[in-house]
Amino acid sequence: MLPVDDAILDLFHSKDLVLTPAIIAYNIHYSREEVNRRLVELESRGFVTKAERGKYRITRLGKQYIEGTVSCEGLGCLRSLWSHRTN
Repeated sequence: MLPVDDAILDLFHSKDLVLTPAIIAYNIHYSREEVNRRLVELESRGFVTKAERGKYRITRLGKQYIEGTVSCEGLGCLRSLWSHRTN
């Protein structure tokens, strides 16, 4: 997980929104291209899902990740993995 991933998931989780990559990019101050790349990765891992073409929403797994309640088994303790990589 990258810092941009946390920013994307935090934005979705803040209001349980359905958002486009452009709106996400505007609100978290990353480029739309970077957000697009990360959304593809987050979707492939089950953290977000397409609501319809070009619109995404957070999944239950994404909410659990942001709330810190996701099980480390099978996901490799994602938050702690990121903090170890930055130290």
